[in-house]
Amino acid sequence: MKPIIAQVALPVPLHKTFDYRIGHQIPSIGARVRVPFGKQNKIGIVTALSETSSFPFEQLKPIMEVLDDAPLWPASLYKVLVWASRYYQCPLGETLSTVLPVHLRKGKKAKREQEIAWALSCDGKKQLTCLPKAVKQAQLLNLLRNGGMLQSDLIENEVKSPVIKNLQEKGWIEPIKDSPPVDWLSRYAVIEEKPSLNQEQAIAVATINSNSEFACYLIDGVTGSGKTEIYLNALEPVLSKGKQALILVPEIGLTPQTIDRFKRRFQVPIVVLHSALNDTERLNAWLGAKENEAGIIIGTRSALFSPCKSLGIIILDEEHDASYKQQDGFRYHARDLAVMRAHEEKIPVLLGSATPSLESLNNALSGKYHHLLLTVRAGNALKAKQSLLDVRGLYLEAGLSAPLIAEMRKHLSQGNQVMLFLNRRGYAPALMCHECGWLCACKRCDAYFTLHQKENQLRCHHCGTHRAIMPQCESCGSTQIITVGVGTEQLETQLTTLFPEYKTIRIDRDNTRRKGALENYLNAIHNKEYQILIGTQMLAKGHHFPDVTLVALIDVDSALFCNDFRAPERLAQLLVQVAGRAGRAYKPGYVLLQTHHPDNALLQSLISQDYCHFARAALKERKETQLPPFSFFALFRAEGNQSEQVEQFLQQTRTALEATPIETQCALMGPLPAPLHRRAGRFRWQLIFQAPTRQILLQRLSQALLAIRLLPLSNKVRWSLDIEPQDMS
Repeated sequence: MKPIIAQVALPVPLHKTFDYRIGHQIPSIGARVRVPFGKQNKIGIVTALSETSSFPFEQLKPIMEVLDDAPLWPASLYKVLVWASRYYQCPLGETLSTVLPVHLRKGKKAKREQEIAWALSCDGKKQLTCLPKAVKQAQLLNLLRNGGMLQSDLIENEVKSPVIKNLQEKGWIEPIKDSPPVDWLSRYAVIEEKPSLNQEQAIAVATINSNSEFACYLIDGVTGSGKTEIYLNALEPVLSKGKQALILVPEIGLTPQTIDRFKRRFQVPIVVLHSALNDTERLNAWLGAKENEAGIIIGTRSALFSPCKSLGIIILDEEHDASYKQQDGFRYHARDLAVMRAHEEKIPVLLGSATPSLESLNNALSGKYHHLLLTVRAGNALKAKQSLLDVRGLYLEAGLSAPLIAEMRKHLSQGNQVMLFLNRRGYAPALMCHECGWLCACKRCDAYFTLHQKENQLRCHHCGTHRAIMPQCESCGSTQIITVGVGTEQLETQLTTLFPEYKTIRIDRDNTRRKGALENYLNAIHNKEYQILIGTQMLAKGHHFPDVTLVALIDVDSALFCNDFRAPERLAQLLVQVAGRAGRAYKPGYVLLQTHHPDNALLQSLISQDYCHFARAALKERKETQLPPFSFFALFRAEGNQSEQVEQFLQQTRTALEATPIETQCALMGPLPAPLHRRAGRFRWQLIFQAPTRQILLQRLSQALLAIRLLPLSNKVRWSLDIEPQDMS
């Protein structure tokens, strides 16, 4: 008997599926359908086919349209998604919708959409010697000088459609025809001469390539030890068999150099998936992976869900990075799901880092993962010399001490580049009245406004509120308003004054918002157009700057004191990663850490020994206190307009958790106010549930959540559940 009922998961915050009558076309499990839902039509995913329903058949609404002839995901990936929905307690419909490109969520056909690309015509190339006086036309010709660009990219660069149309009518630009997909395996080749491997690299590559089945490898290598070269060598046998490779990087900023490295080595189509793509680009890249038109897929955490037709290997670079954890909605951890996907696909997965997370390191030390150590830098590069610079009692110019300025001048005069790290954007973290001590605070958050001088405004980095800079104190009326603290913008201004003969570049979220801006800045740095580099975490991860010989951390003290148990691990990782930007080629490197606490045990440990020593000591402490990875956390967050109501809801949540049979090893902490108690006008509270194993965590939560969702206050406050949270704020 053929099925007549389809169970459909819809993108709604309900942990259930919905039954619909099947029409003349029977959908596949994992395919999209358009169905009526209340007064709306929604796009859902078929999760099961059945002959019966718990509702009377005549009451069921019919499926309006079957949108796909086949499942959208391979069976192995679909299985991972269903498991992840259950484990991370996200409704299946929302989980499946989240991992789809926007066009597919809206019900468009799963087929490639053509984007118009423009290039200079022969007549247009002649105009480059004498650009037209029309500014926008000249801008467009300049943008196309080095090759074709998509229309969406041109508009992103503020070139409007009428300008494009005008130049087309003049015959100066012409559309580029989209070439049809080709069988990439027939054209596959290794096109770059491979450098020789050192002994540790060779052992790592041989270990990985000896096994084509599932295995998880932690490549634990010091900065500059050649982890990327191991990735490239591991990809070669995979690509030669026509299999695809999935490469994950933590941030968009790392994708340009990653793409370039893989393009130089392999003649193979590469697609990129990250949040900066427009909807059409994202759909085309997603389909490129699904239809095996791309041999290599590179992207940030969401690229993990690319429906690769023939996946052969998964690689996570900088596996320790907190960016792999989604912080809202479907709160998954890409690292953990990558390992699970590799297990389902029966393929190897590589986790690489100079500062492995304590979770991965513990798995490696316990034998769950293969532990591949790289202790020496590739080539002839030497480990950078590191030292603490005690700034107690020293006069600081925008955070810079005289010894640091002198050291910078020494390295710059030798033709090298200098990198300054300050993880605080804006001009200053706060404004203060010099007369009465009043601080300009955000009225919606328990936080101060950050001064952004170039935009001539104050911004709250928590809720996005902004306002004009006030001329006088709102408490006493004084005009003596001063800045407190230093941000990257102020540092850039000061360095321009101190070193007018050298060019300074600032890289942070504020000046890299425009598409392609970061890539252009990085290319300029590699071309030595800038000598002084200022950056936040965007500049600290994975970048290779061969001419940077001095790296200085302007203010490490702000990260030394934090109530999050992960804070020492995060700080240690950050310090090692930033220090690793120095001396990566044949030039010796030097790292300076400015601090008011030179005797701090963590700083002393990292300077005198290494991250490996710190990590093992930290694991020992975590085991003694039964903190992750030796236990598992679930964090209930709740917020609302009334603090008492939010606290009451979490107290009822605690009661529901206590009503379930809880193992003696389990614990409940809270409810307690969140570290930032008020954000965007809403009061925030937290409750932590701790369990000894993932299985017990999931079992106890599944039982309690049935009661928690029925609480009257559950609909009056905004609440969420974060499984294995990485950020406790």
